[in-house]
Amino acid sequence: MRRIPMIALLFTIAGCSVGPDYIKPETASPESWSSQANGAALTPSQDWWQGFGQPPLNRIMDHALQGNFDLAAAKARVAQADAQLRIASASLFPSLQLNGGASRTGAQSLSSGKPANTNNINLLPTVSYELDFWGKNRDSSDVAQADADSSRYDLETTRLTLQSGVAITYFTILALQDRLSVAEQNLNNALDTLEAFKARMQVGTASGLDVAQQESIVAEQRAAIPPMRQQLRQNSFALAVLTGALPESLTLDRTPLATDTLPSVNPGLPSDLLKRRPDVQRAEAQMIAANATVKYYIASVYPSITLTGQGGFESNALKTLFDPVSVLFSIGASLTQPIYKGDALEGGIELSKAKYQEMTATYQKTVASAFQDVENALVAVEMTAKQEEAQKAAVATAQRAQEIVLAQMRSGTVDILTVLNVQRTLFQAQDTLVQVKLAHVQALVGLFMAMGGGWTT
Repeated sequence: MRRIPMIALLFTIAGCSVGPDYIKPETASPESWSSQANGAALTPSQDWWQGFGQPPLNRIMDHALQGNFDLAAAKARVAQADAQLRIASASLFPSLQLNGGASRTGAQSLSSGKPANTNNINLLPTVSYELDFWGKNRDSSDVAQADADSSRYDLETTRLTLQSGVAITYFTILALQDRLSVAEQNLNNALDTLEAFKARMQVGTASGLDVAQQESIVAEQRAAIPPMRQQLRQNSFALAVLTGALPESLTLDRTPLATDTLPSVNPGLPSDLLKRRPDVQRAEAQMIAANATVKYYIASVYPSITLTGQGGFESNALKTLFDPVSVLFSIGASLTQPIYKGDALEGGIELSKAKYQEMTATYQKTVASAFQDVENALVAVEMTAKQEEAQKAAVATAQRAQEIVLAQMRSGTVDILTVLNVQRTLFQAQDTLVQVKLAHVQALVGLFMAMGGGWTT
């Protein structure tokens, strides 16, 4: 009976662990954002893109979240990590194996001349269990668990990257449509001006040089259109692929890039950011895995003890296989102590420690980069909003100048250089305004993503 407490003690000791326990490193956090907006914190919702009021974007985003290839690959990596976790955790449980067999042996007797045949039938289940005295198997399972967590955080990072890519590409398409509209409108205005100069030349109030200079303006504005159409088609192809479709399968109706009503967002306290960034959580999961690897290698230098038990039936006849006299069993234990493997044991420990130090530095950098992303996005949103207002004023001034110069041109009191300068200024001002609007929207999308895009642990 003394053996039972001893076995229980062995299983109790099997819960021990060696090596350093994981301790989350300290990271500095700013008390507030240098460019924080006024008002209460407005963190993103998981469907933050719907705040832009663009039904086509909502539809495209749904298709992308269902059909994107990178997202599908990230989901498959999660399934792989879960399978690896099951494999790594198997060593925490006993293994059971069933062996069965039958044989017949024949021999010829030299004295009697009669054959002597022997039958052997056996059915032997075998149980084996490694006592995890030093926590090596548990550490291996912890590594796999952290890797599985890391793959899930990587999936969420891929999802957020996809959402950002879809939104930015969509708004880039709207901006290119607006830029094309501006270019075509200015081309038509330049053509009208050219016709006016041709009419004036016929009555002697304009010269051939005036007409040639205006023709140069027309050619210049016509040449600006093909590159924009090229960019428009290429971005449309890219957006289609993001949804998992063929490049030419996506078409978008003409929709102006409006910035009058944009969603509001306020990042709140910097300390809350790290809970909303899956890349930060992924970096910590990798650090946890590295720490568990250190513990695993340290535990590997200690002896391992394996208990085995075998029991079953063995008989020379099938009909007597399960009789009490056919029962047999055996119980054993084995101990394996690594002694010397060159520098493999020490090298494994040093390698795992260096890997943990690398993951710690990577985690700290990821945290600092997360704060930097939000600061950059806040500054970009603020500055592009101010730039947009200033550029709207520039466009209004350029439009008034064109109205004045056109009136003077009809009365013949303006020279061709003034007309050319006004046309160029208006076209550049309108084109720049569209690009500034796009930068403003992109900055806002960047802020949503810097804040984690509505994801939380």
